[in-house]
Amino acid sequence: MSKISSLVITIDGPAGVGKSTLSRFLAQHFSLAYLDTGAMFRAMALHLGEGSWSWPQNQLNAALSGLHFCLSGQGESTDLKVNNRTIGPEIRHEHIGLWASYLGQREEVRSYLKSAQQILGKNTSLVAEGRDMGCVVFPWAGCKIFLDARPEERARRRWQQLLDMGQDPDLETLTRDLKQRDEQDRNRSIAPLRPAPDALLIDTTHMTEDQVRGKLQEVVGNAIQEHLGNIFIRT
Repeated sequence: MSKISSLVITIDGPAGVGKSTLSRFLAQHFSLAYLDTGAMFRAMALHLGEGSWSWPQNQLNAALSGLHFCLSGQGESTDLKVNNRTIGPEIRHEHIGLWASYLGQREEVRSYLKSAQQILGKNTSLVAEGRDMGCVVFPWAGCKIFLDARPEERARRRWQQLLDMGQDPDLETLTRDLKQRDEQDRNRSIAPLRPAPDALLIDTTHMTEDQVRGKLQEVVGNAIQEHLGNIFIRT
C-alpha cells in the first residue's frame, strides 16, 4: 500500500446520520472527489436490468466484467461514469433502488463493486461514504470516520426534514423503521455495519450541524496535512 499516493477519506455510519450531506460538504471544502457508492449500485442495476439478480453466477460475472467505472472532477462537480456515460438522475427511480437492493445480496456483485471502488480510490483522492468503506473497501484509507447518533435523534432529524418539505410524517413510525433498519444493518451476514478498528467515532446526538462540520473539517484537514507530509518525505 506504500505506493498509493491518493488520499481516501471514509465516512461510515448508520442510516439517517447525515453521511451523504457531510461527505459532499467535505469533498467540496477540500477539493476532493466525492464517491457515491450508492450510485454505483444503482447504475449497475439500471445497466443489468430487471431480474439480473436471479442470473446464474457465470452469466452475472460476465455481465459485471463489461461494466467500467471512472471518476473525475471535485466536490459538487464530481463526475461518476459507467462505460463512459455520466450517471444521471434516472438511477434515482424507486424501482431502480429496489433492483440495486436485490443485486446487493449477491456476493459476486459486492465483490465486483469493492474492486471497482478500490481502483477509483487508488487513482483519485476522494471522500467515500457508506456502511463498510473504512473496514472492507478501503482498509488503507488515510482517514476513517464513523458517524453515529441515537436512533431517536436520527429519526427526529428526518422528521423535521420532512416537515420542512411540507409533509406530515409520524415520528413514532420513523423511529420504529430506523431501529429496524439498524438491526438489519448491524446483524447482516455480509459486511455488517461496524466501525473499522482505527476509525474515529463521532457521536453527533448532542451536536449541532455546524459543530459536526467543524469537527470534520478539523479531522480531515489534519489528515490532509499528514498525507502531504508523507508524500514529501517519500519524494
